[in-house]
Amino acid sequence: MSARTKARKRALDILFQADVRGDEPATVLAAEAKRAAGEPARQASWLYAREIVDGVIDNQDAIDEQITTFAKDWTLARMPAVDRAVLRIGAWEILYNDEVPTAVAIDEAVELVKEFSSDESGPFVHGVLARIARAS
Repeated sequence: MSARTKARKRALDILFQADVRGDEPATVLAAEAKRAAGEPARQASWLYAREIVDGVIDNQDAIDEQITTFAKDWTLARMPAVDRAVLRIGAWEILYNDEVPTAVAIDEAVELVKEFSSDESGPFVHGVLARIARAS
């Protein structure tokens, strides 16, 4: 598993925790940063996970607007928390990270929801992110 794939899982964990607990993502990120400082072997994945979470925090309103626009009859509140977090990660990579090809961002997001969410989540996440990518 690549460092970036691991980083996406870490970012998902942070965003999911914040969402479910009602905490600010920055608070959960700070706690994770303290823990990560003691794990030098995971440094490569931590740096990109932090970049993702910081990017989602900095651009959350624009990201959420894109997701809401292209989610076709789904509000953010109605989506499972895992799907919402994965969509934010994928949308950030598509819209704000030129280093990640769009197809990779979509594929990685779909793999995350296949692993951590429902059977219906893969096609849903793929569709939303593909529409965001086409519009950007």
